[in-house]
Amino acid sequence: MSKSNNVYKDAFNRCLRLLDETQSLPSEPELGTLLGVSRTTVRSILSRMEETGLIAWNKRNKTVLRGPLPEDFFPEEETDSLAEIIERSFMRRLLAGGAEAGMQINELELAREIGVGTTSVREFLIRFSRFGLIEKRRNSHWVLKGFTRAFALELTEIREMFELRSAAAFAALPVDSAVWADLDRLEVEHRQLASDIATRFNEFSELDERLHRLIHRASHNRFIVDFYDVIAMIFHYHYQWNKAEERRDIGEMLLDRC
Repeated sequence: MSKSNNVYKDAFNRCLRLLDETQSLPSEPELGTLLGVSRTTVRSILSRMEETGLIAWNKRNKTVLRGPLPEDFFPEEETDSLAEIIERSFMRRLLAGGAEAGMQINELELAREIGVGTTSVREFLIRFSRFGLIEKRRNSHWVLKGFTRAFALELTEIREMFELRSAAAFAALPVDSAVWADLDRLEVEHRQLASDIATRFNEFSELDERLHRLIHRASHNRFIVDFYDVIAMIFHYHYQWNKAEERRDIGEMLLDRC
């Protein structure tokens, strides 16, 4: 599923919840700000709502005709939160650019690439900057800073503590929890990637991130979940392995998991 579809589906589901709170929806710019998405995405949302009889859309007037039903919503497994979408796109950009110290990051370009509002991107970058790995510059620009070996070692210690706690909480979940189905789907994706690792090894970072996030959520600890931002940055995007060694290590890791 493309990142634009993820943005659209997440925003559509959130916009559906607004229908129970009002008799008419606000202007397109206001909706864009409220949902944290571009006006193009807003128009796509309004078009679908009009087609399904949720609203009557006549230029500036968007009258609510009925409240949303369960079948109006996109399935939860087809949507990611806006924060996750922005973070994943941000990490892809770092990887594509080599993630070297001094790399420039532009808020507007990143927002356009994802299809979200610049405010949402700025909020993410500000939140991420507290780790000291990126720094704000003028004119909506940010610069990627380097990190020391000591920083990485300290991070490794924290990662081990967090992951042991999260794994214990995950293992204690009831057998009817939805996370086990999520884990089964991830296992299938791991096996598929392992069978074609020679050409798809670059996809491992994102798959590994999804596995760890699933486990961390079981902790129900927002600090653990939030801290994974910087963990993913260091272990999958910022640290540059030798490509041949990286491919071999990833293949071995996938075989261990499968």
